[in-house]
Parts: sequence; C-alpha cells; structure tokens
Amino acid sequence: MNRLASTIGLALGLISAPAAAQVIVTIDYRPPETVQRVDIPVNPAEKRLRVLIISGQNSYEHDWTGVDNALRTLLQDTGRFDVRVTEDFDHGDLATLKAYDVVLLNYSSRWNYADPAQHIWSPAAFGALYQYVREGGGLVAYHSSFTWGRDIPEYKHLIGAVMVPGQSRRAPPGAFPVHIVDRTHPITQGMREFVWTYNDDMYVNMSADPAAKMHVLATAHETAQSYDPKLTGPKYPFSAYTPAKLAQMPGMDADHPQVWTADYGKGRVFSMTLGHDEVSLHFAGLQTLIERGTEWAATGKVTLPVLEEAKDYPVK
Repeated sequence: MNRLASTIGLALGLISAPAAAQVIVTIDYRPPETVQRVDIPVNPAEKRLRVLIISGQNSYEHDWTGVDNALRTLLQDTGRFDVRVTEDFDHGDLATLKAYDVVLLNYSSRWNYADPAQHIWSPAAFGALYQYVREGGGLVAYHSSFTWGRDIPEYKHLIGAVMVPGQSRRAPPGAFPVHIVDRTHPITQGMREFVWTYNDDMYVNMSADPAAKMHVLATAHETAQSYDPKLTGPKYPFSAYTPAKLAQMPGMDADHPQVWTADYGKGRVFSMTLGHDEVSLHFAGLQTLIERGTEWAATGKVTLPVLEEAKDYPVK
C-alpha cells in the first residue's frame, strides 16, 4: 500500500508540475473600460494643445459617434490635449480652425464608399482646411477619411492616398501584424511589432498622390492565402476571389502603407488608416500612434511616451 501511495503521489506530482510549463508573469494590468465616459471640460489654465475632430458623416460600417468619443477620451486622458468635436463642417471657416493646434478628420462623405452620391463640404470649407494646414496647422487623417476624396484632387494630395472602388480593397484579416518601417521617427521610435487589433481594416492598393511625398512609417502585408473561403466568410464570395483572380489582383502578396506622414505647405500631416472602431482603440499600439501622431502633427515634436504594451523590448 505504501508503495502504491508513493507511486500515485509521484504521478500526481508530475501532472501538477510539468517540465515545460508556461512561465506565469504577473503584470500591472486592468481590463479596458467597456463603457464610454463622457468627457468633462478641461481647465483653460492647463494650456493644453487644442484638437478639433471633424466628423458627422461616415459609412454604414463605422460608428463615428462612438469613435469620436473614444478618441476624445483617449487624447484628453493624456493630459496633453483639449478636444472638441464638430459634426457640421459644411460651411467651416479658417477663423474656426485657427483656434486649434491640430485637426483630426474622422469623416467619410458616403454611406457606402462605392456610392455615387456623397455629402461633401462647401468649396469655402475645403479651402479653409487647405489654407489652415498650408499655413502651419496640424492634420491627422484617421481611418475612414481615406475612403472618399478620390474625385477631389487637392483633398487626396492633402492626406496622401485614398481608396478607389475597383482598384483598392480591404484585405480579409481583421487581425494582422503591423510592420514599423521607420523606427527612428519621433512617432514610432521605441514601438514594437505585433498584432495590434482584433477587428481592423488593412487598406490595400490605395491610390497615392505622388506629389504628396509620403514618408511611410508602418505597413501591413497582404497574402493570397488570407482569401481562403474557410477564413473569409460571406463578405468575400469565393467566385470573386478564385486563385486565378487573386493572381491577377494588383498588389497581392505585397506590403502596403498603413501609417505615414507628409508635409503640406508649412503644416504637418499624420495619416493612419488603422482604427476601424472604438474597440480597436482599446489596443495600446493604436493608442500610442494616435497620441504621439496627434502631438507630432500639432508641434513637430513628441513628448508622450510609448504605452507599456506597445513598447519594444530586448530579445535575448
């Protein structure tokens, strides 16, 4: 009996303490908030950088009101920004924009980006935005802001590149690695590479304005394998994405810009195609890009740190 008990005890010990068990590392972490807060006013004495989010119209897949609030909360919580949101820029003017250090565009003119009908601003409002940036104002072009403007040459020049139906596409994966091309730029310096989001858009084969002089900070890689019908679902019908058709698609199995900067006159433009919804903004990589990219567009410098989960780290 003693020998049997000893044998059982040894077996249980081996089960409870496997030789190659995962190392459990305890970190300072709490789950992200799932209920969006309503931001309270900022004390003007703090003299924060002033941000204007221009929104009010978007495609059916984008909850722009939820994203606006998430962006405002994210930026204000840094202690660096005071953020306002406008949902009516149809007749915006230069005097309004001049009150801000940086403008963030979270706007798309169409309910579906392939629709012929769109809701666009007045020529005076476009002119005010161009002049504001040209004279030194900062601009952040965010996610769906690239799904329109293909028929407005100066807007395309302003943000660098746009999606064009029939040419551009959204790659199937919602989660994908983002490759940092420039690790010396103030925005991306110190960041690591990993799968940053769970449900995001990889914009592929965008139409770039060669005169925009884009400086690419980060890319994503599209592969034909990701169009396997076992992975894609009904949004990507197999008949439209057969191996033969995939082989003919421009830009397949290639890297595509997702984050870049550009100069426009005296102004700085930070363009970021990532950030599909408010859920994606819970991830430290996107949070870091938004915070540091907005500060860079406003000032040309970055003082905000890389968030802990987005930091690069030595591999030994």
